[in-house]
Amino acid sequence: MGVSGKELRGGYTTGACAAAGVKACLLFLQGEYCGRVELTALDGTPLHIPVKDVCLRGEGARAEIVKFSGDDPDITNGVSVFVEVRRLPDGGGIIFHAGEGVGHVTKPGLSVPVGEPAINPGPRQLMRNVVEECLGLGAGVEVTISIPTGKELAGRTLNPILGIEGGLSVIGTTGVLRPMSEEGFRNALLPQIDVAQAAGFSSQVFVPGKIGENIALSCGIPGGAIVQTSNFIGFMLEKAAERGVEAVLLFGHPGKLAKVAAGVFYTHNRIGDARMETMAAYGAAEGLSPAGARRILASATTEEALAVLEEAGLASRVCRILAERASLRAERYLFGKVRIGTVMVTLKGSILGMDQQAKRIGEELHWKLREV
Repeated sequence: MGVSGKELRGGYTTGACAAAGVKACLLFLQGEYCGRVELTALDGTPLHIPVKDVCLRGEGARAEIVKFSGDDPDITNGVSVFVEVRRLPDGGGIIFHAGEGVGHVTKPGLSVPVGEPAINPGPRQLMRNVVEECLGLGAGVEVTISIPTGKELAGRTLNPILGIEGGLSVIGTTGVLRPMSEEGFRNALLPQIDVAQAAGFSSQVFVPGKIGENIALSCGIPGGAIVQTSNFIGFMLEKAAERGVEAVLLFGHPGKLAKVAAGVFYTHNRIGDARMETMAAYGAAEGLSPAGARRILASATTEEALAVLEEAGLASRVCRILAERASLRAERYLFGKVRIGTVMVTLKGSILGMDQQAKRIGEELHWKLREV
């Protein structure tokens, strides 16, 4: 439900668009033009998807489907997905190709093998279902999917990190796109852990955002070891433990990691915001005056609070203690299954403080971690 109380509209995935395009093409080649096709999503939901255009194309047909995301803030909403279909001899199965704007997989660890078009298993199954419905078992079909704006849009996704090059992925678990839920967003982050493991990184670096990532890279940490967590630090830690990751460096600004020190593992500011209270408490424990603590509590930003600690000569010490506490809370959160170290950095790219575990992990992996 939205804030107005209205139910949010759902939509359909790029995978469902591709399947709708396949169906439109196959029906067209059979002499039937459809302005709308019906699909059954993999979870049983009926989908009714408009067809913008369908025409002959070489030895087959080409359909254009416009992506509709409903009330989900999807970057592909309104883009055109083009699907070309060509019949092959029966028994040839379905061959998938990436056209313009659809990427290829270049790193192991994803649900699609290296070298394959970035068309996920869900969409592939949807298209197989459509081919079987229209042509029967054993039909041979060649399918090429293109998203002309895909290469540009891919730069705003995790695809470059995941090793998907050349464009977007054709995604969707079932075909139904529901307004972005917390679960959906979290699950979109998970493949980073698998890709890093497949690249040989049993120790990984978790960064809430680009600040931590950029500074981690400047410290010699390989990009393949870096995993973006957004606000879902606890969730990503749990999944790392499930996958057997041996060690994790939490690497980022105190604005996020001070919350972890306070035991907050979902760090969205509307849900969990204990930054000032935590910094004031630990500052006071290290000798910050009551007036200084009150200034931190009245601060609007973490940088303002850090300036108070800096004036008192306590910034580095407090950040080291916060790092120790964040690692301790994170290890407890995982019942000791993963070694955790924490590195806190400034917005300008300097390391404010880290705990001994972070130093040990950095030394083991020959990463250049140096405090200011």
